[in-house]
Amino acid sequence: MDRNRTAPLIAGLFLLAVALPSAAYAADNGVEIQFRDHHFTPQTLTVAAGQPFTIKVVNNASETIEFESFKLNRERVVSAGATITVHLPALSAGSYEFYDDFHQDVPEGAIVAR
Repeated sequence: MDRNRTAPLIAGLFLLAVALPSAAYAADNGVEIQFRDHHFTPQTLTVAAGQPFTIKVVNNASETIEFESFKLNRERVVSAGATITVHLPALSAGSYEFYDDFHQDVPEGAIVAR
């Protein structure tokens, strides 16, 4: 086989093999928060530092909310009764606050990466 054609093939297979475990882990590494009775539950989420993950935000309220975090650079509107998924990259160890920007009286929550 021509070496000029096999090198890109081998490189592509290597990249696929490296990417698949991370993508599979990220898909399995999800957490969920619910909004109801004017607060987030749980109010604090703990995730593994250095691993990408997803957050499913379920709005069980009868009003639209906004899941927002300056530290995470995320801002998503969640209609009443709707569910959204927020994909996040691997975080450094620390605390990342989130809140409902539409309702300033709702207590803040935090994602703690350890």
